[in-house]
Amino acid sequence: MKNPFLLRLSLLLFFSSLLFFQDLKSQEIPLNLLQDKVEVIRDENGINHIYAQNEHDLFFSQGYLAAKDRLFQFEIWRRRATGTAAEIFGARELERDKGARLFQFRGDKKSELSHYHPRGEAIVDAFVAGINTYIQEVLDNPELLPIEFQLLDILPEFWTWEVVISRHQGLLQNVQDELRYSRVVSLIGEEKAKNLFYFHPQEPDLEIPESIPHELLFKDILAPYNAFRAGLIFHPEDIKSKKKADLLAFQEGKVAYEQEVMETLDFEKFSIGSNNWIVSGKYTESGFPYMANDPHRVHAIPSLRYMVHLHAPGWNVVGGGEPVIPGVSIGHNEYGAWGLTIFETDNEDLRVYDINPENHLQYHYKGEWKMMESVQDTIKVLGENDHLVTHYYTIHGPVTFIDKELHKAVAVECAWLKSGGAPYLASLRMDQSKSWEEFRDACTYNHIPAENMIWADREGNIGWQATGISPIRNTHSGLIISLGDGSMDWDGFLPIEKRPNVLNPEVGYVATANENVTPNDYPHMNTIGFEWADSFRGDRVREVLAEGRKFTMEEMGALQNDYLALPARILMSYLKSLFFEEESSQKAAEMLLEWDFVLDKNSIPAGIYVMWERVLRRKFREETVPQAVRKYIGSIQFSRILEWIADPKMIFSEDADQNRDLILKTSFEQALVELEQKLGPDRSQWQYGQAAYKHALFRHPLSLALGDNWDEILNSGPVPRGGYSFTPGANAYGDNNTAGASFRIIVNTGDWEKTLMINTPGQSGDPKSPYYKNLFQLWADDGYFVNPFSYENVKAISKKKIMLVPAK
Repeated sequence: MKNPFLLRLSLLLFFSSLLFFQDLKSQEIPLNLLQDKVEVIRDENGINHIYAQNEHDLFFSQGYLAAKDRLFQFEIWRRRATGTAAEIFGARELERDKGARLFQFRGDKKSELSHYHPRGEAIVDAFVAGINTYIQEVLDNPELLPIEFQLLDILPEFWTWEVVISRHQGLLQNVQDELRYSRVVSLIGEEKAKNLFYFHPQEPDLEIPESIPHELLFKDILAPYNAFRAGLIFHPEDIKSKKKADLLAFQEGKVAYEQEVMETLDFEKFSIGSNNWIVSGKYTESGFPYMANDPHRVHAIPSLRYMVHLHAPGWNVVGGGEPVIPGVSIGHNEYGAWGLTIFETDNEDLRVYDINPENHLQYHYKGEWKMMESVQDTIKVLGENDHLVTHYYTIHGPVTFIDKELHKAVAVECAWLKSGGAPYLASLRMDQSKSWEEFRDACTYNHIPAENMIWADREGNIGWQATGISPIRNTHSGLIISLGDGSMDWDGFLPIEKRPNVLNPEVGYVATANENVTPNDYPHMNTIGFEWADSFRGDRVREVLAEGRKFTMEEMGALQNDYLALPARILMSYLKSLFFEEESSQKAAEMLLEWDFVLDKNSIPAGIYVMWERVLRRKFREETVPQAVRKYIGSIQFSRILEWIADPKMIFSEDADQNRDLILKTSFEQALVELEQKLGPDRSQWQYGQAAYKHALFRHPLSLALGDNWDEILNSGPVPRGGYSFTPGANAYGDNNTAGASFRIIVNTGDWEKTLMINTPGQSGDPKSPYYKNLFQLWADDGYFVNPFSYENVKAISKKKIMLVPAK
């Protein structure tokens, strides 16, 4: 007699296989505007592999499929880009819309789009047409509306090319810092300010022009800029159903969320930007170069990144980018692989003008009164009459403040408002590069954000090119507020090919992690900024790569997820010399001295160390930052604090060593007290990674506005994490892993089929989709999937096949 369990198992496998093959049956979708058939294979990880027969259909399909996966993300992007949030959220978003309209790109379509690619206009038009085709499909079939639209009772609206090239979410620098630095300098002077901020590689001039009134600096002179750059928070009143959160729960959640955001902005300012490296085939197991990249940004649901494989005549590229932008910004083609990190570049200046007391719309420039240009605008606001707005512009840029009492005006000069400033869109040229020379030429079109672009190819070349539109400042540092009268104008822009670069360095690798990597003998230092990330991540990557052995792909993955904290090595040398009267404190110190400096999620010493470092930073801030400027100075860069620890005479005029040791000791004791308050008295429960300490919780944008019963459906986590801002596995500084690498890629240029990738939480933004958070746990476990490149290998892991065909 047959085993009944085996019989049931056989039947289950049989029917499962039927369902699998049924799922693989080709679904045919007729679409207007397609020129020919397009085959789409969706693999088991949720990636669409698009096989088109012409360029138009390729990018039309990319737009159509991305919108299908991320429609709500697309709609919110569109509203922020076009300044139409108040249409659905009411008056609370009016200032955001004003700011978005004020800073809108208003240039010529053809010259703008042809900058990014010779056929950029046709590519973007095709991409937008694909997006709009899916939007029309949803409008014709309301049952396809994602749950967010139903909860908010809104409908998606059509895109235009202007939405694609919007700069509203670009990584822009550094006008908000300029105002902050200016305020600090005006209150405590240049030298004290320089001591508190970690400016390098040169010493900047922080002198504020005498004609700029002190009181002007403390007015809300950047309000429109701050409004359109702020994050969007949904409120319970936005939810048009009984499923909304109660007001008290929302307020509590909003406070906690905003605290996380502020913590991220404070501690992560220079760490949200990525790691990348390239290794010569001389030091790889395969004998071919490797390329590794993990861009760090604020985590979100759905993910900021979107993976895709684009295949058509002249195109064969796979990797990740932003879903709302055509092409691939990080990935590989048949010839090479490339990645990016931020190369900190100041491309904004805050300008102050004298205005005519008789006519406040006239400003003084180069010895004469000039009339501000004006643009009339109408902003629709839910529940109110239309708002009529006038935007003003000087020769430098958008006017953010007019002070009739002081007879001053303020404007922001933005290099990114010039043609070519759309983030990542120049990747279209990189996607078709066949050599280092072609890739480097493509880099010269990448204005925003400024990047460390790296390249590795199967011919054995590895190269680095810094990109970005870089003003030439010969009259001021760009770190503080400056005059708009013409005396402090930029002297043009440095050609990108003259930015730092290298090909096939003798050391056999290149690594960047947002720290200053400018060579000391670089001839154009007046185009290099003063604000950089601490070098801990990059130093740790270079420390490993310098071992000079043959690395495997798996070891590259381990390095991307490396949790060794270099600052801990430094602090341990000081901990050795400290003596604690309390036995419990002494035992904790001894435990740390035996530790390996790795912030593993299961490590108790890691938990103790991180809390010590947090308290230490807090105490040094209390010791060094004058009360008058504390509201303008959050955390002090840790490299600066370590300099003070090494040379305490920098901050203490008497008994420097003793005062330093006292801070080290009391902060360690305070850390133990705070851990006990946080995790309880049982130190065996003080492991670093846990829901009450280091964890990852990704929140859907609507989750705060909805009741708790939606959390499990919409959110991902919490899961325990390791690492922090200063480890290559950069998982944010606070308890929640709010920022870091949601997307990772590692490429062996000798075998494209061995590419490793991850993108959390998943490809889809639809909570009902199997690809909504299917990759979250794999990411949380620091894992990857192998991403195939050949058609045969793609088919081997396919889950669904779609044929997009021209509508009859």
